[in-house]
Amino acid sequence: MTDIEKLGEILSHSSNAVFFGGAGMSTESGIPDFRSASGIYNQKLHKTFSPEEMASYSFFLRHTEDFFEFYRARFVYLDAKPNAGHIALAELERRGILKAVVTQNIDGLHQQAGSQTVYELHGSIRRASCVKCGEHYGIDFVMENIPVPHCEKCGGIVKPDVVLYGEQLDNEIIANSIRSISEADTLIVGGTSLIVYPAAGLIDYFRGDNLILINKTATRADADAQLVIRDSIGVTLARAVELLA
Repeated sequence: MTDIEKLGEILSHSSNAVFFGGAGMSTESGIPDFRSASGIYNQKLHKTFSPEEMASYSFFLRHTEDFFEFYRARFVYLDAKPNAGHIALAELERRGILKAVVTQNIDGLHQQAGSQTVYELHGSIRRASCVKCGEHYGIDFVMENIPVPHCEKCGGIVKPDVVLYGEQLDNEIIANSIRSISEADTLIVGGTSLIVYPAAGLIDYFRGDNLILINKTATRADADAQLVIRDSIGVTLARAVELLA
């Protein structure tokens, strides 16, 4: 029996599976892995900033115009489409096997593919809100109002609803993610190195029987997994779902 056949067998006996995913889920849709980016030289500021520095809340406050220039160029990929992995997860949810997706990604592709229960740990590029009055806006408002989007109601800066370095994760989303993972009978971890905390620590709440790792490189959880697959997430999940038909 191949690893994908084993995965299909596990899913066929699961009724409360959860998927926990990272950047590798989105790279198959053509979105670069943020952490693999090299340092960025900002000509206007005459200083070299790492992507982590430019994606920080302090940089947003100190260099707001430069933050938005960086954000539009490096965070937003509006042409990206859901890949076979996103579609397979939505199908697993439709069949009642998958109960939730917990994602570190901010691209909104799980929802585009049809997934209903998605906990976005780091927020979403699809939403934005005024830092002063809380008025909500969509992604088009941020992309079109250059250089800095300002609220039409109060004039405050409209900040993308993504969790920047130095900001706290949303407590309600964390609580829902922990509950889903702790109640799951199967946890599929895909496309994440499991080195970005606190998000990576959420898998430690899993108490079910089947921990499955789908990642092209080793992770700290490999030794605890019932199944480790070093292959494309999209190919793996799509084939596993086909076996359920």
